[in-house]
Amino acid sequence: MRTLRLMMLAAFACALSLGTACSPKEEKKTEDVTKKIEDKAEEIATETADKTKEIAGEIADKSKEIVSATGEAITDGWITTKVSAKFMDEKLLKDSKIDVDTKDRVVTLKGTVLSKAAKTQAVTIARGTEGVLSVVDELAVKAK
Repeated sequence: MRTLRLMMLAAFACALSLGTACSPKEEKKTEDVTKKIEDKAEEIATETADKTKEIAGEIADKSKEIVSATGEAITDGWITTKVSAKFMDEKLLKDSKIDVDTKDRVVTLKGTVLSKAAKTQAVTIARGTEGVLSVVDELAVKAK
């Protein structure tokens, strides 16, 4: 089928360029060029399909990276809740007033803590929370 199509395309191309029927040699040359074009188009289509599969695989891998160990989707809200909950369990942060805000997986800590050690612990907890890319520390130390 492909050979017949090539021959027809070659004859048509030859007739278009010369205005008359082509000699067998000209027809063969046109057929060869047409075949090269089709082969190149097929090669490009295959390369494109392969690249598309590769990119789709990378996207799938990235989407797996933003799912927690428990299978929950890691969103900014999820991170904020997780960090805040960890702060409640930390004795060193008792009586601290820390506001946790998350945007694009970057946690910002604002408020007051009672000591430098409490400030360091708050930042350490936030950094160690699953899904956090970085922490912006805006905490102030204010003793009672």
